[in-house]
Amino acid sequence: MSKKFCTDGTHSAMKMTSVRLQVLAACGLLLPLSLQAQVTPPADGKADQENGLEEILVTGTRIMSSGYNAPTPTSVISAEQLTANAQPNIFTTVAQLPSLQGSTGTQTNTFSTSSGAQGLSSFSLRGLTAIRTLTLLDGQRVVGANVTGVPDVSLFPQLLIERVDVVNGGASSSYGSDAVGGVVNFVTNTRFEGVKGNVQGAVTNYDDDETIVAQVAAGSSFLDGRLHVVGSVEYHDEKGVGPGPYGVGLAGGRDWFTQRSLVNRNVLNDGSPQYNVIDYAQPYNYTKYGLITAGPLQGIAFDQAGNPFQFQYGSNGTPSGNAAGTVNGCLPGFCVGGDLSGNVDSGRTLQSSLERINGYGRVGFEFADDDEIYLTTNLAQVQTHNQPINGMNRPNLTMQCSNPFLPASVQAMCATAGITSFQYGTSNAILPSTQVYTDRRQYRFVLGAIGGLNVLGDEWNYNGYYEHGVNFTDIDVKSIMLSRRFNQAIDATTLNGQIVCADATARANGCVPINIFGGTVPSAQAFNYIMPARGPYQRTRQNQEVFSFNVSGTPVDLWAGPLALAFGVEYRKEEYRVRADAYGNGILPQAGIDGTPYNSNYPADPVLLDTGNNWYAGNYKNGEGDYSVKEAYLEFDLPLFDSESVGRANLNAASRVTDYSTSGTIDVWKVGGTWDTPVDGLRLRATTSRDARAPNLSELFAAPVTTTLPNFLDPFRNINVLAIQNAIGNPALTPEIARNTSFGVVYSEPEWLPNFSVSVDYYKIEIEDVISSLTANDIVNYCFRGVLPQTCNSFNLNNPNGPNFINVQSFNFASIKTSGFDIEASYRWPQLFGLPGTVTVRGLATHIREYVTDNGLPGTFPNDTAGVNTGNTPDWKVLAIQSYDSDKLSLQIQERWISDGVLGNQYIECRPGTCPVSTVARPTIDNNHVDGAFYLDVGGSYEVLPGTTAYFKVDNVLDEDPARVTTFSNPALYDALGRVYRLGVRFDL
Repeated sequence: MSKKFCTDGTHSAMKMTSVRLQVLAACGLLLPLSLQAQVTPPADGKADQENGLEEILVTGTRIMSSGYNAPTPTSVISAEQLTANAQPNIFTTVAQLPSLQGSTGTQTNTFSTSSGAQGLSSFSLRGLTAIRTLTLLDGQRVVGANVTGVPDVSLFPQLLIERVDVVNGGASSSYGSDAVGGVVNFVTNTRFEGVKGNVQGAVTNYDDDETIVAQVAAGSSFLDGRLHVVGSVEYHDEKGVGPGPYGVGLAGGRDWFTQRSLVNRNVLNDGSPQYNVIDYAQPYNYTKYGLITAGPLQGIAFDQAGNPFQFQYGSNGTPSGNAAGTVNGCLPGFCVGGDLSGNVDSGRTLQSSLERINGYGRVGFEFADDDEIYLTTNLAQVQTHNQPINGMNRPNLTMQCSNPFLPASVQAMCATAGITSFQYGTSNAILPSTQVYTDRRQYRFVLGAIGGLNVLGDEWNYNGYYEHGVNFTDIDVKSIMLSRRFNQAIDATTLNGQIVCADATARANGCVPINIFGGTVPSAQAFNYIMPARGPYQRTRQNQEVFSFNVSGTPVDLWAGPLALAFGVEYRKEEYRVRADAYGNGILPQAGIDGTPYNSNYPADPVLLDTGNNWYAGNYKNGEGDYSVKEAYLEFDLPLFDSESVGRANLNAASRVTDYSTSGTIDVWKVGGTWDTPVDGLRLRATTSRDARAPNLSELFAAPVTTTLPNFLDPFRNINVLAIQNAIGNPALTPEIARNTSFGVVYSEPEWLPNFSVSVDYYKIEIEDVISSLTANDIVNYCFRGVLPQTCNSFNLNNPNGPNFINVQSFNFASIKTSGFDIEASYRWPQLFGLPGTVTVRGLATHIREYVTDNGLPGTFPNDTAGVNTGNTPDWKVLAIQSYDSDKLSLQIQERWISDGVLGNQYIECRPGTCPVSTVARPTIDNNHVDGAFYLDVGGSYEVLPGTTAYFKVDNVLDEDPARVTTFSNPALYDALGRVYRLGVRFDL
């Protein structure tokens, strides 16, 4: 039976054959050697026919031809490599590739309350963020798990993944929008037969993040091999890490946190650095149980029992007693050391907890020898939880001296000083810390057909599918205050001998006073008033509909080989609808998302704003929107020459026309080629392309956020006005346009060193019309000055028929330019030193030469973040793997290295007395260094019974601490957990 089913989105075999390896090698791919080592071409050469694999579709192109040479560098991670790395989520293994920078996972976004990205596993190639990386499952799009359109990889079926292709370069002409940085494609094994499973447990060196993973998959064929059924079920529970107590201690006793901060002295020309990097920074505008922060009583703090005492400032600082609240001997806003017990940053979750349940199934029926119809179903749920920070610090409160909770001794001091109120700050340690819970549920169905047909004597392949995907994202925030109710509750007075809220309206609506001078825990009634049980929530539904039909074949034999063609059409519709609670969104007449009236869970209260924004954080908004896309593409691979004297060369070109319902028609294209030179094993490759990213649902139709600007300067009339700021989407946005260029050299499998491969590739990406946002001031001023005319339609400050407003939205005006090198090398030693197995080494590295973002607007400067280790783009990122594989025993050592970096390339580092004048473009700093990191991972496995393997893995063997940065930590680059131990058992029957 001749099967011409490609493995990208359709069929894939249980084992890699020699033909498949030849195809991948021809594409210039450096396969993981753990895969190569297990494949030996059969002596009779019949594996091709027996396994029915004559052709393969590699993710970098739509062309399906065994002789095709892909010009775009692509890294491939095999199932064996995924297994050897022993991660509970294969996202982690893929994200370790050097070309992936800025990917998000359970260690990122843990400091966030409102982003909706907590626990979201998404890839970012070239540091261009996840919205510019296209992630596919079997070559097909996946419904987004966030309004940015980014899918959650942890919702993918993982045990049946056969390989992961990472295309390091633009692929919009082949796959459409979002493939600016590249493509990550998960290829499943649709021909698996048997039963296999995996059970794993893990824990950190600090006895936390306890993890359990249980996976099982099964597959079989029926009706003489025409009916194929595969399925998998997975459960993954990870407890997470954090939070730590107030101060500088972290969860589990981790000791690397030093409260490093970047402090601006606001002095530019005294010979000393404008910016100072300090450890053990002590904010002096709040403490754990309260601090008077300005005026004649500045420096009086309160202990847990409510007793006043003189606060211990760091840096030997003394309170100035002035209205500004400065502290003598300290930097602006911070001292060094002293009483750090009230610092809140240590309460940030280091890794979100995660519970994942995944069910996947595929049924395929071959109704003819070369034709199959199939249905896939993916039902998955991921729940995460994080704590953004300890407490809810309020540093700028005004408290009355007459407050009955204030100790009499302090009231007497007020009288002596002749004041009736004072400025006050507290961490609010008397309140429980905010908790954020996310729940993502994905329902994805694909109905497709694939096969081959003969047209006028030529073999053609077709692949069509319809996909329907729905994702529900629920975000619930618990233990968070209503700020205006809190303000009423802390303003206490005595009435008829009882302490009550001072405001009569607040009292009539349930206000119960609380004491914030010390650690007295509020009553249940007070809690219910300021922190109602039903907190902020957001309910989002995203729908995706995709229809795609593709055809490929080799209709003509030319002088140097067959001409390969691929063409197709695609239709896609994306839509979303989000509903939020009344206190965040605004009290509306209609029912809430769950059908109950708003006045049931969120009763009207004259203390609160009907327009919303009442919560301390998590003020979600209602919104909705949709867009559709129609596309057609053509791709061809033209053999140029093929001879022993000059070698073999191919030209690959593609063009795609895309019509967006929101922004019209756009063309993208690519041109590239490879040349297998006459030099044994030497191949050259190059490609250039025009790529595009369309604005996503969030950018086009963002749920509005409204705030009041009471004294906004109208530059047209030079007067201050009351204005309403509306943060909204911009339906007029157009696609970002990118130019990708890469060229490189591959030296693979020469006769003198048959198991060696190395490649070096240069890349350059330039993106224009980058979608970026402006402030309200920028929007008005750039219109007034004629700098950015498109902003003039975004506001009205002289509106006789309604309120003045400014719509803060995104525009197409910025640019991004990045360039660098990718290096990959591998070598395999069969039976090294007579050992009954194979030793392999593999190394991958990415060097980022530049990553420049430029708004191109007056008063702004291009910002190069290459080598800035507070972001996502270090100078160097390296992954090295050494492994030994025999019939029963496997061992692996892995090194991950990130180069040293800086806080910012704009800074001039200098010592006091030697600094030049600090400027906006080139400010001075005393320490611009950020350490890199080196992580060592060790693992191994042993087949204890036929088909049953026990394994272990130790990540971060050296228990390397993350580098100290000025933003708590940078989990996008550094590991915050420490050493992790993993044990498990796999079976394959």
